[in-house]
Amino acid sequence: SLSSIVDRAVGSKRFRVKVRTRGGHSYDDFGNDNAIAGLASLVGKLYGIRVPEGGKTTYNVGMISGGTSVNTIAQEAEMLYEFRSDRRENLEYMERQFMEVFDRAKAEGMDVSFKVIGVRPCEGQVDPKRKQALSDWAHREMTGQAPKHCAGSTDCNIPLSLGIPSVCVGSFRGAGAHTWEEYVETDSLEEGYKVAFGMIFGSRD
Repeated sequence: SLSSIVDRAVGSKRFRVKVRTRGGHSYDDFGNDNAIAGLASLVGKLYGIRVPEGGKTTYNVGMISGGTSVNTIAQEAEMLYEFRSDRRENLEYMERQFMEVFDRAKAEGMDVSFKVIGVRPCEGQVDPKRKQALSDWAHREMTGQAPKHCAGSTDCNIPLSLGIPSVCVGSFRGAGAHTWEEYVETDSLEEGYKVAFGMIFGSRD
């Protein structure tokens, strides 16, 4: 949004996790493993992971699906899971924790698989002086605002991961991101355009 400048990269890794079982009829085959129940147990274990200290690290199950009817023991169920962090070593820690949960489930007999569906890198070795100069310049371009500088997952992740100074600014005001109540104040877009074009075409000292 217009109230912030993203100048630190939050990396992430995303997975599609699928559980399969024999399934069956909810009455006649009661007692057979249910893929939804197995998936739920995995979610519980993943949500039991304690995030590392230092920086900010998060995790989330964003979507779940599976089953065919109310009276069917589900044969398949899957989820989309991700973890994020502004520190590379914390991403590595979270991946180790994920693999421990996954390997333990397989060792206990669960038919579970996963596919990596997204990787976004953390920040690499960026020259601090060049980065600060770009960040200060972006701050001045924010049309008299007093924006906060923060970490985020944006198009800047790639250049920052390669050691190239980069910043990302918003072009609107609004709230409720990623909820049904999300909104944009359309009157703020004109000011946002000025910021965006000022960043693109403006001259640097």
